Amino acid sequence: MQSPPLEVADIIRAAGTAFWERNHKWLTWLHVQVLTAILYCRTAALGGHVDACSRCGYQAISYNSCRNRHCPKCQANARDRGLDARGRDLLPTRYVHVVFTLPHQLAPLALQNKCEIYSLLFRASAETLLQVARNPKHLGAEIGFFSILHTWNQQLLHHPHVHCVVPAGGLSPDHSRWIPAANNFFLPVKVLSRVFRGKFVAGLRKLYADNKLGFHGRLTPLQSSKTFSTMLRGLFRAEWVVYSKRPFGGAEHALRYLGCYTHRVAISNHRLVSLAEGRITFRWRDSAHKNKKRTMSLTVEEFLRRFLLHVLPRRFVRIRYFGFFAHRHRAEFVPLCFELLATAASLPPPACGPAPLRPMWQCPKCGGPMVLLERLTRAQLRLRSPPAPVTQPS
Repeated sequence: MQSPPLEVADIIRAAGTAFWERNHKWLTWLHVQVLTAILYCRTAALGGHVDACSRCGYQAISYNSCRNRHCPKCQANARDRGLDARGRDLLPTRYVHVVFTLPHQLAPLALQNKCEIYSLLFRASAETLLQVARNPKHLGAEIGFFSILHTWNQQLLHHPHVHCVVPAGGLSPDHSRWIPAANNFFLPVKVLSRVFRGKFVAGLRKLYADNKLGFHGRLTPLQSSKTFSTMLRGLFRAEWVVYSKRPFGGAEHALRYLGCYTHRVAISNHRLVSLAEGRITFRWRDSAHKNKKRTMSLTVEEFLRRFLLHVLPRRFVRIRYFGFFAHRHRAEFVPLCFELLATAASLPPPACGPAPLRPMWQCPKCGGPMVLLERLTRAQLRLRSPPAPVTQPS
């Protein structure tokens, strides 16, 4: 893929030290770490390595990446490795995409309590899917799924939601057969919405009772139990948004679908259009008007402020597995699911063993796999001079 003409790192450079000085009151060490990592990613400041093609011998020097999960340039390899690992567990059946979204009233509380609220969002949405799917009135099966946290919308505003990719079916209660979902329906959205709302509000009450929530600035009045209870009652006045796509594709389709959501950051470099006169212009998709493509212009400072809204707490896990895909159940139940699906479809059981990993970098000359020859420090890169030009014989 061709490198984009503009990158988030260019915007950070354009902001300069003035941005750090004007915003030092709210910038944390984690924000500074993310900005610094993006700024130095794939530059001589992080060192580099010499790679050679194992087929034709072509050599190239590359700079090291920062490997920060918020960096727009570092997600492709991480995504490919993750999809290679998860591809072995994807079942040969149709899949469903379900999205649970927090109401906008809770966005300020989530910003001040990211770890607690985001963890509760994972927990409440997972318990909702497992409970409703287990109900004999709906599916009557034990399901498994992946959940992926996103905290942004197309305009980089704070919009916490989780994407769940679910096999369209599950194990019977006695684990003796596979129960498929209907062809054009998985679980009732209205039921999912109300159960999710109830579980999330109950979780908020418990967090408040355990003194695990912080209230600062405009949220200070919520320290009063009466005010907090009034806020919770207001959350029941509207339906919560739960989106469920009709069952689609198979394992390969689901793998490509997962690639659109795993290891994403708030904005990719390819959406950036221009940087001029202290303003950054980027593309966004307007979902309210049939996904029409539009452009938005923000000051550099406002762009970085929105970008930093989506920095996750240190060591917070943003891709999680539930049901029979959970780590403690996967070894037991995933092979059983493969076996039952193969029996139901009269297909041979899948071959065991890990799938071969694709090379992370292919030779630009012949397409062969590139292998590491030598690691270079920052000082070695500065001393390494380009090769002398080859003189043609007269």
